[in-house]
Amino acid sequence: MTHTHRTVLPSRIQGTVLLDSGERLTPPEDWAFLPAGDAAITRNVKAKGETWVVQVRKGKRLISKGIWAKEAHILASQKEIEAKRATPEYSRRREMDLSRRETKHKAYVGEFFTEVVEFLDFHPRYQNEAALLAEKITAHATPVGSGTVARTERIPIARRAEAAVIAWMRHQTTAYDSMSIARIKGRRREVRRKLAAKSVEILKTYRQGQELTENCPLKKALA
Repeated sequence: MTHTHRTVLPSRIQGTVLLDSGERLTPPEDWAFLPAGDAAITRNVKAKGETWVVQVRKGKRLISKGIWAKEAHILASQKEIEAKRATPEYSRRREMDLSRRETKHKAYVGEFFTEVVEFLDFHPRYQNEAALLAEKITAHATPVGSGTVARTERIPIARRAEAAVIAWMRHQTTAYDSMSIARIKGRRREVRRKLAAKSVEILKTYRQGQELTENCPLKKALA
């Protein structure tokens, strides 16, 4: 059976939600709120009946804060999932899934590291710096759930690596994090574009094997 799952917004008034129109709604008396965090229980509750899904927008993403549903459905789902997770079969399957995910993740981390090194394309003189920089960028960009460009599959991995390098350089070798940027449409994108050009100039020094100055921002960031 297909159930209705209405998307709503959080409200400042406890125990209420908002529609996109601004209209305030109060859940039925026999409903309760289930915070986000356990996808299995959430799916089970949704399979039992109607829900209100509370979401907030963070950048370009919609983040679920939880759902409103019948309290009886929530309690029943929690008991069912807990009982399922207590079985030996579930434990074995869980261990296998975790092992498989870990193996896949390690392979991706290695592949991403290689792509970063290839994009850096440093002169043989600076191969140690290339490895250190690639290690730092990979460690920052590849954790599961990090939300970084390295975790998306919408663009080729080579472009992910390039974007990760530029993003790391922006935060570590420029004053971007302390900049006061006017809230004008396109202004932040323009600033990022200019800083990206500066980052490319810094990388060029390493790619061409030139002598580094004491004030080189990347040299300082790697120290």
